[in-house]
Amino acid sequence: MAAEDTPPFQLQALDHVVLRVADLERSIDFYCDAIGCAVDRRRPEYQLVHLRAGASMIDLVARADPAGGGDNVDHFCLQIAPFDEAALLAHLESRGVPIEPPIAPRYGAQGTGRSLYLRDPDGNRVELKEALQSA
Repeated sequence: MAAEDTPPFQLQALDHVVLRVADLERSIDFYCDAIGCAVDRRRPEYQLVHLRAGASMIDLVARADPAGGGDNVDHFCLQIAPFDEAALLAHLESRGVPIEPPIAPRYGAQGTGRSLYLRDPDGNRVELKEALQSA
């Protein structure tokens, strides 16, 4: 792959995965008690709970019937660095990859940072989020 074909960023880590669940409290119990996660943050306005899973997160969002004909994975998020908006947008545009605007600050495993959403060829939603520097 030629230098001009490489992305203007490097993948750093899997930041988080968002799962749609039928019973939020039941799922919190499962992931905390059986798997060992810990509740990091609750966002009742979105029916969303962020669970700490080591350096990453598993986000649970309440849905009435997640198995009712839809996919239970809402999206997954990859940390990237650097997050140069202009270079990132130009790179994706040159490959015909539309983004789901806007680029905005969003919460993730490292805290709040800029991110954008796109879809892979099969329609899976992918979030690219800036990797934050440790203090």
